[in-house]
Amino acid sequence: MKDTLQSAKCLSPRRNTTQAASLDELVSEQLAHFGINADSDYGKALSDTARNLYQAQANVMTLWDITTNTLGSLNKEDRVAYFNAKKFLSFQIAKILDTLQNPFRKTYQSLSSGDNSQGHYPLFDNVTALFSATPVVVRTATYVYACTEWVDDAFQGKEFTHQIYSRLLNPTNISLANAIVDREAGKNASEYMAWNFNSGMAAIDALLSNVLTHGDVLIVSRNVYGGTYQLLHDYFARRNRMDIQVAWFDGYSKEEFVEFMETTREENAARLEKGANMHVYMESPCNPHGYVLDVPAICEEAHKVNALVMLDSTLATPVLHQPLQHENRAARPDYVVHSYTKDICGSGATTAGVVIGENHRMFQSKGDEVNGVKWSETLFWDVYYIKGAFLDSEKAFDVLNGMKTMEQRIISKVINTQVFTEFLAAHPKIRVNSHALDNHPNAELKRKQHKHGWPCPLFTVDMAPANLEREVFTRFFDALEPAFSHQVSIGQTNTIILCPALTSHSEMSKEEQRKAGIELTTMRIAMGTDNVKQLLAHFMLAARHFIDPVVEGFSDAFMSNAEIDELYRKISLHVCEQHYTAVPGIAEILQE
Repeated sequence: MKDTLQSAKCLSPRRNTTQAASLDELVSEQLAHFGINADSDYGKALSDTARNLYQAQANVMTLWDITTNTLGSLNKEDRVAYFNAKKFLSFQIAKILDTLQNPFRKTYQSLSSGDNSQGHYPLFDNVTALFSATPVVVRTATYVYACTEWVDDAFQGKEFTHQIYSRLLNPTNISLANAIVDREAGKNASEYMAWNFNSGMAAIDALLSNVLTHGDVLIVSRNVYGGTYQLLHDYFARRNRMDIQVAWFDGYSKEEFVEFMETTREENAARLEKGANMHVYMESPCNPHGYVLDVPAICEEAHKVNALVMLDSTLATPVLHQPLQHENRAARPDYVVHSYTKDICGSGATTAGVVIGENHRMFQSKGDEVNGVKWSETLFWDVYYIKGAFLDSEKAFDVLNGMKTMEQRIISKVINTQVFTEFLAAHPKIRVNSHALDNHPNAELKRKQHKHGWPCPLFTVDMAPANLEREVFTRFFDALEPAFSHQVSIGQTNTIILCPALTSHSEMSKEEQRKAGIELTTMRIAMGTDNVKQLLAHFMLAARHFIDPVVEGFSDAFMSNAEIDELYRKISLHVCEQHYTAVPGIAEILQE
C-alpha cells in the first residue's frame, strides 16, 4: 500500500504537503482543496473518479517497473505486444480527457456574464492533438497552471509535464530533442539529453559558455567553421572578456594530438597550476576541407587528463558517424553539437542548432548533484534557462520533417561527392582536397571512422597548377551559376560553391587562412542531391568558355563522356550495395 500511495501522491494538488496515509485521504484532500462538498452528488462522482485516477497512476508505475525489469529478456514478438497494449492505454486516457471537454466547456461558459468577453478556454481542445501522426506545432508562449504546488515543482525542474514558458520548454522542441538523441546515441539514448537552439552558432556559444570558465585553456582543431573561429578569437580569447587561451591544433591523429596536448600543458603550466581547466573543442569533419579527426582516440587521451571534449559533428550527421555509440565511454565526446541548418534539416529554410550531452551535464532538478556536477552547473540552468536562444516550435517542426529524409539525401550526396572528386582529380591542372580520394592523406581516418568509409560531402578544389590570373578565375567561378549555387551555407539539396577566403572564413587573417589551407582561389564545394552529370557538364562548359582561351587544351584534359558515364554507374552501384547489404536480414530482425 505504501508504494501505491507514494506513486499516487504526484497527482495530488498537495503533493508536497499532503498528510494523507491512504488513497481515500488523498481523495478527501483533493476535494477539500477545491472546496467541493464530498457528500454532494458531484462530490461523490468526483471522489470515485479521483480515486480511480490515483490507483491508475500507481498501476502505471507498476507497469513501468515491470517493463524496465523484463524488456531485455523479451523476444521481439512480446515487445511488439507490450508496445501496442501501452499505445492503446494512451488512447483510452486521451478518450477520457476528451470526454471531459463538453462538461468543462459548459461549466466555463456558465461563468461568463453573457457578453462573451471571457473568451474561449482551449485546454481540453488540445487533447485530440495526441492522435496527430506528426509532432504538433505548439504555438504558445505560456501554459496553464494546474495548481500552486505543481507549478512550484515546475520552477524547480521537477515537473516536465507542467511547462512554464516556451522559452524554456515547448512540446515540439522537446519532440525534436528526443528525436536527435535517438538518432545520434542509438542504444545509449537513455544516457543523453539535448537542448535545441535557434542556430548552430547559438548552440556553440551556449556550450562554450557552460563549459569554460575565465582563464581556461582550450585546444581547438585548426579547421573550424569561420563563425566558431570568430567567436573564440573575438570574444572568448579576449583578455577583457573570458581570457581563454586558445591553442590551435593542426593535426588529425592520436599521436599528433598527444604531442600537442603535452606541449600545450607545458606552455600553460602557470595557468593550470592556478586552477584553470583544459578542454578540447574539435570539428570533424571540419570546415572547409571536410577532413576527419580521430575522434575516439582523441577523446580517450583528453579524458585521461580530465579534459571535457566538445565535438561539432554537423558535417558527419548521425548517418556518417555516431560518436556517442562507441562501446568505450571514454572514447565518446562529452558533448556533440549539430547545426540543424545544414544536412539534418536539409531544406536551407531553417536556422537551428543542438547540443547533446550526458543527462547529468544537461539537466538536474534544483538542489541535485550527480557525478560531481551541481544542478546550477548544468547546461539548462547555467545557460539555456537565462540566455533565451531557444528554438521555436515552427523551426523544430521543419527540422523534424527534414530528418525523415536525411539518410536518403546523404547517400545521394556520397555518390555525387565520389563522382565529382574523381572527375576533377583526373585533370592534371586541378588540385582536389578531399578524403573521397583513396590516396588522400585523410582517407585512412575516414575509412576507419565513417560508416562504410563514406566521404564528407564537403571538400575544396583549387586550380593553382593552371596558373590562372585572378580575373580569369573569377570569370570562370561566376559562370558556374546556375548549376552551382553561389551561397554561403552548406548541407542543402542544391550544390553550393564559394570562395572561403571571401566568405565563410573571411574573418581570419591572411596568415590564419594560410595555416588553414585556404588560398584566395580555393573553392569550397558542398555537394547537393542534384544530378551530378548536369554539374559536370556545366563545369566543363564554363572551363571551355573562360579558361581554354588562356590555357590551351585545358578542357581536353577532362574525362571523356563515356568515362564519366562509367564512373557514375560504378560508384552509384557500389554505394547502394554498401548501404543495402548492411541492412540486417529478416531472420536477424525477427530475433532482435
